[in-house]
Amino acid sequence: MTDRRIQVAIVGCGGIAFGKHLPALAKLEGVEVAAFCDVVETNARKAAAEFGTADARVVTDYRDVMAMDNIDAVYVLTANFLHATVSIAALHAGKHVMCEKPMAMNSEEAASMLQAAHETGKILTVGYQNRFRKDSRYLKAACEAGDLGHIYAAKAIAVRRRMVPTWGNFLSRELQGGGPLIDVGTHALDLTLWMMDNYEPKTVLGVTYDYLGTQGSSANQWGPWDPEKYSVEDAAFALITFQNGASVVLESSWALNTLMTGEARTILHGTKAGADMVDGLRINGEKHGRLYTETPDLNVPSALLGSAVSEQAADVEAAHFIDCIRNETQPIVKPEQALVVTKILEAVYESASKGEPVPL
Repeated sequence: MTDRRIQVAIVGCGGIAFGKHLPALAKLEGVEVAAFCDVVETNARKAAAEFGTADARVVTDYRDVMAMDNIDAVYVLTANFLHATVSIAALHAGKHVMCEKPMAMNSEEAASMLQAAHETGKILTVGYQNRFRKDSRYLKAACEAGDLGHIYAAKAIAVRRRMVPTWGNFLSRELQGGGPLIDVGTHALDLTLWMMDNYEPKTVLGVTYDYLGTQGSSANQWGPWDPEKYSVEDAAFALITFQNGASVVLESSWALNTLMTGEARTILHGTKAGADMVDGLRINGEKHGRLYTETPDLNVPSALLGSAVSEQAADVEAAHFIDCIRNETQPIVKPEQALVVTKILEAVYESASKGEPVPL
């Protein structure tokens, strides 16, 4: 392990940079954000003024970042359509990469990213920060210990009632690849597959709807949107089967008439016990002829914490990525796993378009 300072570049200085990654990086010892890139120069300058080193560079072309010899790692926080392009360029420039979710627009792009990581030997990980929550860490440990037995059925939940993101490129299928499925459904699916440790999907049956998105809403949490510019789904649902007979039901929405909401949540059904994150983390099962429900104490030590300064998911995620760079270890969120998530999301959209199941 080395104490040398890690220098980071940010490509894409939008909401996710200011709201998640930059505040988390600012808390870490020995980490400097030395370069900022955004096509809107004022965004990059604002980020540099708030979070950068005194001599931080500001550029508008991501290729300028790749030519900077001092940069160890690049955070790819752009619109989805640029994730693969920027990540691959960074890897081949000798940089480690943290790419925000989703990994890419489609599985072909994601596979190219994985290939670049293998060719260069650099770390590539994806921003699935919900794995680093306290409840997620506890439940993963329980799954690995076999407390739930064989997990044969699950539900991945990312359901919003009226929370359509109205800024940036979120409503553009061309630039983002989709709506709530690729935006928040990807978190719930990643979390569920990770708990099950099952990355061998067999078939996908999916449906998508855009009834509410094309109507518009004045009750949206982030204000009304223009229905004429709404080109993505407002809800998506899927049934995913796996090679070992397991199944996952996936539910995602930005706008849905429902009171049953929740984001990045999973429900697991195992042969020994079940678990859910619907109302806090609960474990359920049968012992000594009686049914039980337990709410576990989440204040337990975790090896995932590393050098994190808090137990907030974003802080643990940032510390883990930097620890992996320093210690030359592999990240918890592996690109091979993110590729499978991308393949399933792609298959949901394909199935919805064709109106029939899609084999994987």
